[in-house]
Amino acid sequence: MSGVFAPGSAFAQKGHSLVQREAVRSGFKAALNEAARYLGATSPNPAVGCCLLDHEGNILVTEAHHRTGTRHAEALALHRARETGVIDRVATALVTLEPCNHVGLTPPCSEALRDSPVQDVWVGMRDPNPVAGGGIARLQQMPEGRSVFLLEDFPAFADVHDGCAALLAPFATRIMRQRPWITVKQARDNTGSMIPPAGRKTFTSQASLEIAHRLRRASDAIITGIGTILSDSPRFDVRHVPDHEDRVPRLVVVCDRQNRLPDSWREKMIGSGFRVLVSRDLGEIPSLLADHGANWAMVEAGPGLLGEIRRLSLWDDWLDIQTTPDGPDRHRVYSHGPTPLRFILDEGARPLPVDKAAF
Repeated sequence: MSGVFAPGSAFAQKGHSLVQREAVRSGFKAALNEAARYLGATSPNPAVGCCLLDHEGNILVTEAHHRTGTRHAEALALHRARETGVIDRVATALVTLEPCNHVGLTPPCSEALRDSPVQDVWVGMRDPNPVAGGGIARLQQMPEGRSVFLLEDFPAFADVHDGCAALLAPFATRIMRQRPWITVKQARDNTGSMIPPAGRKTFTSQASLEIAHRLRRASDAIITGIGTILSDSPRFDVRHVPDHEDRVPRLVVVCDRQNRLPDSWREKMIGSGFRVLVSRDLGEIPSLLADHGANWAMVEAGPGLLGEIRRLSLWDDWLDIQTTPDGPDRHRVYSHGPTPLRFILDEGARPLPVDKAAF
């Protein structure tokens, strides 16, 4: 045994509650994957996952926050452990985000963990929300023999820490920068053109369509331009994958400088459950969306608006889907940091390259 679990380390001193390195990693991956299923359903709350382990590091329960007003991930995991009769075996809680420490629509998760048999709590990311934070400090006041560990303190877990950062990125961006995380989705043919052949609305594969619709499902808002509305009359609904049930209505923001948005299209979208906003100023759209509680926005627009977004650096990651003459579509992601697109793409059948350099 070596590294963070070496004899004499904080973990070794825990004795019976020592959790092996791979158990922590596997548990966090399970929590991340479960939480990612609810991206787009929890806003304005963040997506959060929690995994409960026994003393040997076996996974007992994995849960996630489902939507605002329902139990948070930690509370739901503990509830499920009691419901299934495994609560007395719980030794460790792995949480992708610092447990809340305030009374809101639900009780504080820090107290739920303190009142449980959990001995060790592992925290993936600190909460950027000053109102909800304080959970780590509260847990650090647990009686002797119970501990709190932060992934950021252990380089051995850099991979799962990056995963937690990617999951939190939409919420953290809204809280810290007063704007949503903005993903541009661009589809092109093998010549680089964004214009589909005559009589078709798309030229990408079914696999690429499913990726695009998983992104729609995860998004709280869609940014588009008046040109796209007038030429395509898009529906912006989720069709190629199941959508979240009972989620907060999505926003559609149309960049329209000359008041050309047809009333008929607006009424159709409202009737389909969308909230429609119009802006003359592309630069004001991020703060406008944050004011409406959007954590993650995707851009579905033509080359003109995409060029403006690139020029103004109004994007956080960029999904480029390009057809190839005789093979599967090529997918590239350009990102300024850990990107939540990893959870959209990871559902695909094959690995997709991620280029972290901005272009």
